[in-house]
Amino acid sequence: MAKIVGGIGCSHVPAVGAASDFGKTKDSYWTPLFDALPKARKWINDLRPDVVILVYNDHASAFSLELIPTFAIGTADLFKPADEGYGPRDVPDVKGHSALAWHIAESCILDEFDLTIANHMDVDHGCTVPLTVFFDQPEEWPVKVIPLCVNVIQFPPPTANRCFNLGQAIQRAVESFPEDLRVVVAGTGGMSHQLQGERAGVVNTEFDLTYLDNLIDNNEVNRKMSHLEFIREAGSEGIEMVMWQIMRGSLDDQVEEKFRKYHVASSNTAFGIICLENKTV
Repeated sequence: MAKIVGGIGCSHVPAVGAASDFGKTKDSYWTPLFDALPKARKWINDLRPDVVILVYNDHASAFSLELIPTFAIGTADLFKPADEGYGPRDVPDVKGHSALAWHIAESCILDEFDLTIANHMDVDHGCTVPLTVFFDQPEEWPVKVIPLCVNVIQFPPPTANRCFNLGQAIQRAVESFPEDLRVVVAGTGGMSHQLQGERAGVVNTEFDLTYLDNLIDNNEVNRKMSHLEFIREAGSEGIEMVMWQIMRGSLDDQVEEKFRKYHVASSNTAFGIICLENKTV
């Protein structure tokens, strides 16, 4: 049977992808972040995942204000990097796992989560930047990826609690898939940041660090947080952190932290990554 072997919360800051793409990772601005990543990459490599379910938000690449699915799952075998206005990133194509994706779609829909099924979907930096964080610059990504897109752009986005419950449904779906697969669930976006308005550039380190701490043994606080609380404490784009709750919901109640890095600033954003495993009894 398939098994979820780990969960990752990770920012998807576009400038992190650009730093990797253009050879800036050894610049003094970026070394505090990139010098820390080999430990996370070793943890992921040692887990030997076959598939990553990557939860992210589209940035008007595959979708627009004409079509706004709350949750959309990519069921194709291949996803191309999106052109976000300056050409696609020069990174490998994202190879999907159609059989598992369709199984998750069917299981979750019958579990009363109405996922939009995307048989074609280009993936933007929200998906490809975390893959760079996890796997650096390989000739091809070493895992298959199921992209799960969440609307956190147009009000109303799903609540953190709804996302957590979807993560639980995904755990049930994965564990009922008959093939032997090792699966990692990654929730991306955040941490605190705002890109416009009077609070543009806001970073709330205290909030971010508390959110990371609570993921371990007090996640009830995170999952019950309202939209207004996210926006007030973490900026308008801090709402992206509801996607981390899909990852957290896919794991057991008790988890162990295996890696953490928090860095300010990455562009005008707080960057966070945390790696979790279910606690063995």
